[in-house]
Amino acid sequence: MSITQILSIVVAGLLTNNIVLSQTLGICPFLGVSKKTDSAVGMGFAVTFVLLIASVVCWALYTYVLLPLEIEYLQTIVFILIIAVLVQILDIVLKKLSPSLYNSLGVYLALITTNCAVLGTANVVINDGLGIIETIIHSVSVGLGFTLALILMAGVRERIDNNSAIPKCFKGLPIALVTAALMSMAFAGFAGFSF
Repeated sequence: MSITQILSIVVAGLLTNNIVLSQTLGICPFLGVSKKTDSAVGMGFAVTFVLLIASVVCWALYTYVLLPLEIEYLQTIVFILIIAVLVQILDIVLKKLSPSLYNSLGVYLALITTNCAVLGTANVVINDGLGIIETIIHSVSVGLGFTLALILMAGVRERIDNNSAIPKCFKGLPIALVTAALMSMAFAGFAGFSF
């Protein structure tokens, strides 16, 4: 694998195919956890961890179990089970090691299980026929792209929440949706960028 291919995968995961702002996957935690930068960073890294481990495990199970046994049709069920187990492990670890982060993430930590960004990434890895090294690079890039989107949104929302010039009817979720739409339009500008 050349450096150009690696850079192409990284740029796609971070910018051109950003899982949240370009593909509109993972919107629930994007809007729910992006009120504070600390929570956004914690959630971003938690999702990146789950994305990486889930993609690698799903790739291995698909390649070495489902494909040889010709039971590829069980792909979605197996992937969801793997993701659910990983999120439960993450839940236990965070509760033990970082109770403050665990409390700040709240219900959104459990929602990583149903986060379509995680399942979507595992499916992309299989559908695009990526190898194990490409899978690792792609998963980390997508996770960091998710983290980038969360941090950018959290920074904007912290400023918006402290701004008295915003009309009352736009406070909260409406202005967050408008902000997300503008950020998506900005990331659409990266669409032609590649190595």
